[in-house]
Amino acid sequence: MNATPIMMSDRQLEWELPSRGHVAMFALIAAEAAIFAIFVVAYIFYLGKSLTGPMPKDVLAVPIFYTICLLSSSVTIHLAAHALRRGNIADFRAWWFGTIVLGAAFLYGTAHEWHRLIYQEGLTISTNLFGTTYYSLVGLHGFHVIVGLICLSAVMAFTLFGDVQQQHTYRIDVLSLYWHFVDVVWIVVFAVVYIIGR
Repeated sequence: MNATPIMMSDRQLEWELPSRGHVAMFALIAAEAAIFAIFVVAYIFYLGKSLTGPMPKDVLAVPIFYTICLLSSSVTIHLAAHALRRGNIADFRAWWFGTIVLGAAFLYGTAHEWHRLIYQEGLTISTNLFGTTYYSLVGLHGFHVIVGLICLSAVMAFTLFGDVQQQHTYRIDVLSLYWHFVDVVWIVVFAVVYIIGR
């Protein structure tokens, strides 16, 4: 057999390192996803193993409205980043504020549900296995929403002072990844707690 030589052009192959911000955010998301996976598996493993009530079907109400609020915030943050990319600061400010409002509405819904579960249904973190795993999983997600809202609010404050401009689009995109992650995790938590777990 004769080998056919392959000629390569003199042009150098260009390769750039991925951006540090994206790499760092994806690393954080991977680590957080592993933590959430552990909590989800624990919730599923202990599902139905509580010796005393209340049980999920007895006390949980499906938070459809607040879920729509949170998932809609992924759309608004995307539109905000798109507006900033075009240099439209006014639209960016409006969409960003909308994201904060929707995230805060979701957080209010979680707090309202917890208040009802604790004071009306008598379900606390120490009531039974369901209470322990429920508050741990939903609380972990709620903590991530709080962290996200703090970051979004800080950006909003910078925006109001005129410190956010088109050249900051990259940083907004990186922060948006975290918020999208929080929304995707809620889809999993919602499915496990309010659909499969009931």
